[in-house]
Order: sequence, then structure tokens, then C-alpha cells
Amino acid sequence: MLFFEDFTAGRVFDLGERTLTEAEILAFAGDWDPQAFHLDGASADAAPFGGVIASGWQTACVWMRMHVDHVLSRSAMLAAPGVEELRWLTPVRPGMRLHGRTTILEAYVPDPAKGRGTLRLRGELLDDDGRPVMTMLARSHARLRAHEEEAVAR
Repeated sequence: MLFFEDFTAGRVFDLGERTLTEAEILAFAGDWDPQAFHLDGASADAAPFGGVIASGWQTACVWMRMHVDHVLSRSAMLAAPGVEELRWLTPVRPGMRLHGRTTILEAYVPDPAKGRGTLRLRGELLDDDGRPVMTMLARSHARLRAHEEEAVAR
């Protein structure tokens, strides 16, 4: 189990990779972001993009799933206070392989009595050439190891 103390500034978590199929892009768009360039690659709206592209919200969901699978599922995390910034830099196309990573930017303990520390992180999805297609800055809270050990001892 990873605790706050394991999330030092500069630590990078590799989140693996994921490729979205056209069927996944169309299904997500149909449910959550039904704009023409997400639903129909032949539409006039999709022409500037060269065909259908994934919703930016879908790319954020892809990163989140990867982050949960590779980091949160093995961490003593608490609820996050939110996302500061979310950017969609390059259209994600069907068949594009996405590589995820999370970088810890800051780690600090504003109030040790609360038993948690705060993390500031950068989440990224990169293409095969290492160029970011999505970036985000967010904050999260993680339990302090000592606080958890005290609770178990009680």
C-alpha cells in the first residue's frame, strides 16, 4: 500500500497504454458528447480533423481509468479536491495508442492532525512519439503512514 510519504515530488508513475477503437469513440460520443466530429467522420464538422475524433472527456476518462488501475488501487488515497487545469492538445483518433503517466509535482502536509497530506500532480496521455495529447493538473489527498499505523494500533 502506498501512503502519502511514497508520493515524493518528481516521482513518475507509468500507467501503461490504451488504444481506443472507433466503436468505443462512437459509443462514448453517443452517450456523453454527441457532437458531429465525434460521431460521423464524414460530416463537414469532422473535415478539419480528417475524420472522427475522440471526445476530450473520453481521453480524460481513459487517463483516470489508467490512474486508478496503476496508482489509486494500491494507495491510501482520500477524495480529491479537484482538477486545476485540463487541456486537450491533439485530436485522438481511432487506433491511436495512448501512453499514460502521472507525475507528482508537490507533496506537503498542511495539517498533520488531519492525518493526510496533499499532492499536486500532472496527468498526461502521450502519443507514440511522446507528444502529449492531454494534460491535467490536479490535487489529491493521501493518508499519512504514521496516522494509519496509529489507527491500526488502537
